[in-house]
Amino acid sequence: VQLQAFGGGLVQAGGSLRLSCAASGRFFSRYNMGWFRQGPGKEREFVGSISRSGGRTNYSDSVKGRFTISRDNAKNTVHLEMNSLKPEDTAVYYCAADWAISSAVLATDLREYDYWGQGTQVTVSS
Repeated sequence: VQLQAFGGGLVQAGGSLRLSCAASGRFFSRYNMGWFRQGPGKEREFVGSISRSGGRTNYSDSVKGRFTISRDNAKNTVHLEMNSLKPEDTAVYYCAADWAISSAVLATDLREYDYWGQGTQVTVSS
């Protein structure tokens, strides 16, 4: 599967932004999907993930309550709705696909993910 993330941009603190990730290829609905980010001088970190059906989600503590992941399997897309943005949310955001045996466990380790998009820059100004 090939992934392309888009929707990034510059936003003021407290604002909102919606990222999308479009997937091409087969069997999109069989992948758990994740979002990661990499800030300046930082390692890539887990943001959140969503199960194959969209029925389960998981978020890092730093974004819980502010970010929401959703997916549309009919359109092969996954979204990251980001609200109440903070300057520390500034990063390149990546979507990733995990060919998981089941959705019982949503991976938070980037090494579990098989395919990655190219990333989209999000900059939050103070």
